[in-house]
Amino acid sequence: MKERVIAIFDIGKTNKKILLFNLNLKLVLEKEEEFEQIMDEDGVNCDHIEFIEKWIKQSVAELIRSKEYDLVAVNFTTYGATLAYLDAIGERLTPIYNYLKPIPEEIPADLYKKYGGRDEFCRRTASPALGMLNSGLQALWLKKTKPEIFLKVKSILHFPQYLSYGLTGKIFSEHTSIGCHTAMWDFDNSRYHPWVRDEGMQLPEPDPVDSICELEIEGKKIKIGIGIHDSSASLAPYFTGSQGNFLLVSTGTWCINMNPFNSEKLTAYQLSKDCLCYLSINQQPVKSSRLFAGHFHDVSVEKLAKTFKTPADQYKRVKADLSLLSRMKGRKIFFKVEQGSRELVENPDLSVFHSYEEAYHQLMLEICDLTTESINLVIPSEDDTRNFYITGGFAKNELFLKMIAAAYPSKNIYTSEIDNATALGAALVILNKVDPLSKPDLNLGLKEWEGK
Repeated sequence: MKERVIAIFDIGKTNKKILLFNLNLKLVLEKEEEFEQIMDEDGVNCDHIEFIEKWIKQSVAELIRSKEYDLVAVNFTTYGATLAYLDAIGERLTPIYNYLKPIPEEIPADLYKKYGGRDEFCRRTASPALGMLNSGLQALWLKKTKPEIFLKVKSILHFPQYLSYGLTGKIFSEHTSIGCHTAMWDFDNSRYHPWVRDEGMQLPEPDPVDSICELEIEGKKIKIGIGIHDSSASLAPYFTGSQGNFLLVSTGTWCINMNPFNSEKLTAYQLSKDCLCYLSINQQPVKSSRLFAGHFHDVSVEKLAKTFKTPADQYKRVKADLSLLSRMKGRKIFFKVEQGSRELVENPDLSVFHSYEEAYHQLMLEICDLTTESINLVIPSEDDTRNFYITGGFAKNELFLKMIAAAYPSKNIYTSEIDNATALGAALVILNKVDPLSKPDLNLGLKEWEGK
C-alpha cells in the first residue's frame, strides 16, 4: 500500500528542496536541487524562476505517478521580501528580483516623508528601513523606474503564493508573507498601510495561512496550500509542541530572536537596533531582533586559527571553563568599545592571550553579551515567557549555551533539534485540512541547559 504524503517545496536563497512528510509528519524523503542564478535586465543576480517552476511541476507529476507514495497535498515555504507581478492574463511580467538589488534613496525617502516621517512609518509597519528587503518598496521601485511595466500589473504576489499560483492559477495573499518587514502592513490597524492603495498596488486581501485549493492533476485530486513565509513556518512546530510561552533563538550567520508573546508596539529605539515584527500563523505579531553573530564568530575564529596556528575548527574542541570566563568580565578585545557597538575590531590585539582557549572564551563572552542585549529587545516589560529554544549552529556550542543559561536563570533554556523545521511547519499548517483526524506527536528534540 502506498504511503500518503504531503510534499513541501522549501525554497531558500541557496538551497531548494522537496521534502515528503507522511500524515504523522515524519520525514520520508528529502531531495535537494541546485539552480544556477541568472541576471535580471539590470545585471543583478536573481533566481532562475523558470527552472524552479519547471522542477516543481515535474516533481508533482512524478509523485502522482509514484508506485511508493500517494501524494495528497502540496505546500510551499520560501524566503521573504520577494514579489511576482502578473498581467491581466496571469503571466509574470518580470524576473524574480533579488532583494539585495540597490534602490535609489529618493524612493523610500519620498514615501517616508509623505506618511509621517521615517521613524513613524517604520514603527507603524514594524519594518526597519532595509531598502529592497522591504518588499513593498520593490513594487514602488517598479512603478517609479519601469512605469511601462507597472502599468500592465494586475496582481502582485509574494513568492510563496506565486509558487502556489503556478499550480492552481489562484490569486492569494496571507499574513505571514505580508508581515515580514515588507513595509506594507499597518500593525496599528491590522490592515494594509494606506500607501499601498494610494500607490495603486494590486494586492489581494489576506486569507488564513491554512487555506487550500483542491486541484485535479493528471486525474488525481490534490490539496494545494497557499504557501507560508519561512521564518513563520519555522515557528509553527513550537506553537504545537511547546508547553507554555516561548522565545525562539534561531542561530546561524544571523541570530534571529523571535518572541510570539510580546504584544508591545515597536519603539524607534528597537527599530534602530534591527528589531521588527513578523506575523505568525495565528495572525499575531512576532517581535523579532537579529544579530550578525554567526558572521562575527566565523570571521574571528579565522583570525584565531592563523594567530595560534590551529585547525580552522579548533573552537569545536574548546571546553567551557567558567572560572576563566569570570576573570574576563568587563573586558572588550574583539568588538569596539563604544556603547552599543556591534562592530568588530579590524585587528584585535591577540597577543594579550596565553592560548587559543583563552582567546576563544573572550570572543564568546563578547558575542554572548551582544546576544543577550539583542534578546532583551524582544522581552516585554511584563514577561511571562517560560522557555527559550535555541536552534542552529550555536545550539552545538557549549560555551554559548552555558552563558545564555547563566544570563537567564529564571528561564528554561533548551536546545531544540528539529530537522527541516521550516518545511515541517509548512506541512503542519495545512495538515488539519488534509486529514482532520491526524494528531501527530511532535518531538522538538529538547535538551535543557544550566549556566554552571
